[in-house]
Amino acid sequence: MSLESKKDIIKGKTNQAVGKVTSDDKRELKGKVQDKVGKAKEKAEDIVDKVAEKINKKD
Repeated sequence: MSLESKKDIIKGKTNQAVGKVTSDDKRELKGKVQDKVGKAKEKAEDIVDKVAEKINKKD
């Protein structure tokens, strides 16, 4: 997991929590989106790593 994806996930969780506490639906939604973006980046990184491993094993 990269620092950037971790940062997005943490920001997302924080915004979700603040949005819930303050009844700010926009902020809560923004947090959910940030969290999903972070998780998507994480999955993309995992896929890239797996492909790179397979390519390197063939050499």
